[in-house]
Amino acid sequence: MDIRSKLTALCEAFNAHDLDSIMEFFADDCVLEMPRGSKPWGSRFEGKRNVRDGLAATRFEGLPDVHYGDAEHFVDTMANTGISKWTLTGTTGEGKKIEVRGCDFYTFRADEVIRKDSYWKIVEGPSSA
Repeated sequence: MDIRSKLTALCEAFNAHDLDSIMEFFADDCVLEMPRGSKPWGSRFEGKRNVRDGLAATRFEGLPDVHYGDAEHFVDTMANTGISKWTLTGTTGEGKKIEVRGCDFYTFRADEVIRKDSYWKIVEGPSSA
């Protein structure tokens, strides 16, 4: 399995806003953890249908023009894991512009994603350190 190629293709599918293509990478029993939420892990979605719904709501409805730029991909073939590091840009439905650095930790089984755990920097006002 070529994890780096899968990470590149996943990033391209996210930038194309192609949810069908994105979900082709995921196993039926996959887990998605998004950066925002009421729990220490953010929001967790389990199972392919729930992951799809979570991505649709949090990523594509929440940031309709979302884009992952400056992507870099790192792979640990021994652990079947990969990391994609990127700059996310987008505009919320309320018109707020977002630009954050972040990363996704992916775990693979066979040829499919079984876990995607997303993190991003917390951006505060200009006087924050």
